[in-house]
Amino acid sequence: MAKKLVEFSPDYAVIPGESLKEFLEFSGMSLKEFSLRTGLTQQSIIRIIKGEQPITPDTANRFELVTGTPARFWNNLESQYQEQLAKLREKERLEGETEWLKIIPFKELVLRKLVEPSAETFSRVRECLKFFGVSDVSGWHEIWQSPEVAPRRSSCFDANPGAAATWIRIGELQAAKISCQAFNKSRFKEALNKIRTLTREEPAVFIPEMTALCAEAGVALALVKEFPKVPWSGASRWLSPEKAMILLNLRGKSNDLFWFSFFHEAGHILNDSKKDLFINSGDKTNPIEVRADKFAAEMLIPEKYNARISRLKSIAEVHAVAKELEISPGIVVGRFQFLTHKFKLFNSLKTRFVWS
Repeated sequence: MAKKLVEFSPDYAVIPGESLKEFLEFSGMSLKEFSLRTGLTQQSIIRIIKGEQPITPDTANRFELVTGTPARFWNNLESQYQEQLAKLREKERLEGETEWLKIIPFKELVLRKLVEPSAETFSRVRECLKFFGVSDVSGWHEIWQSPEVAPRRSSCFDANPGAAATWIRIGELQAAKISCQAFNKSRFKEALNKIRTLTREEPAVFIPEMTALCAEAGVALALVKEFPKVPWSGASRWLSPEKAMILLNLRGKSNDLFWFSFFHEAGHILNDSKKDLFINSGDKTNPIEVRADKFAAEMLIPEKYNARISRLKSIAEVHAVAKELEISPGIVVGRFQFLTHKFKLFNSLKTRFVWS
């Protein structure tokens, strides 16, 4: 039966001088004689034995000539000692970050295989820091919660900053793997018109096509599964001056909501600041979000169709309007329900998306 190997991580560091002490005892060489042979002072040798002075490459070379043990052995001892000391200091530092860990959805990250599971607080904190690409919790706060950043993000971020940052970070990591051309506003507008017609296609068709169209215009499209109890359907931000990201999930699952979220975020990319982080939470009090809503609505179905759509009586009429507009019938149904508040009528025409 195969057995899983467990990495040994000692909670102590072995001083390199222990090996030197063993050599002196085994060889019977006195400290004075060893000092004369190596050209080092007795005080230096004592400090090395106690771990108070490091073994330098020059010292290692001297030890090789006297002991017959290769210099690389002594260099490796010192390197391993310093590395273990650093790990112990790091462990002590990170074990105090239990409060920060409470706001990070660690279990969800484990389920998605983005971090390694661990029962130790230190290891969990370290895994999360590595996931976010920061070396300490203060760095995380500087990037995600500092006063300088706060005015440039959506207000809903502060309701659940840990989950928001985690979801967005997954999107960033996914978007980083997408090769994009430098952002071109005109090309992105053209891409949006082409993508609009893809609303009639199945995900297996429209996802690769819209991803490619966005990438050619300088926008990385990331699809990241929604987090439990977090009511966000999309987000957008600039990853660099020449590359933007649109991040989507399947909140609500129906195709009309998915496509509205996409064009809402596209509106932010085209019309709003490159410094801002936008999260689509359905906020109707923020004028910037309202403008993005209007952009999405007009892109999908121009306002002049509203009166006609609000009078739809049959499935055949829905299909007729969808064909005329060259969009999915589900999007027409979504506009009809928004206008009339008849949220159950024509629901069979909506497509439900699920994660594969």
